[in-house]
Parts: sequence; structure tokens; C-alpha cells
Amino acid sequence: MITITAVITAAPGSEGVMRDALLKVADHVAANEPETVGFFVSQDLADPCRFTTYERFADEAAMHRHNGSAAVAAFFAVAEPILAGKVVLVTAAEISAKGA
Repeated sequence: MITITAVITAAPGSEGVMRDALLKVADHVAANEPETVGFFVSQDLADPCRFTTYERFADEAAMHRHNGSAAVAAFFAVAEPILAGKVVLVTAAEISAKGA
């Protein structure tokens, strides 16, 4: 399993726009990406401008399809102007997971 963890911080006052943009990606993934095994979006309790995504892909090809999708491109078109700093990305091989 390939994973991506992203930490995304919106400029103050833009957190609602960022939240909506992330949820649009999540909706797209649910409807169109069966090989994206999980796509989780979280909003920080202490700092509502900070979001984390945790993305699980069946393989690298699925990750590349997701990252190259129109939904991800549309997200970055909305997100880039309202980012407060760089997006922190960690791409990894999952070594353990608890099943739902």
C-alpha cells in the first residue's frame, strides 16, 4: 500500500474555502477512484486553518492516476492562492494498519 500524508494550511479566513475544496476531492475519489483505498480529510481542532489528508493507494499507478486527475488539479487551482506556507507531503509505504 502506498500512502500520502499531506498537511495543508489555509490563510486565516480561508479555511471554509479550503475545507470545501478538499471535500470535493474526497467526493471525486469516492465516486471515481476504486484503487484509492482510503482518502481521509481532517481539520485540526486547535487550528481550523490546518488540514491533513491521509491517502491510501493500491499501488503507485493508482497514486499517479489520483495525483494527475482533474479533481486534484481543480483543488490546487483553488488552494494555491489561499495557502499559508508550503504543503507538507510525505509519501510512504504503509507497513501496518488496523482494519475498520
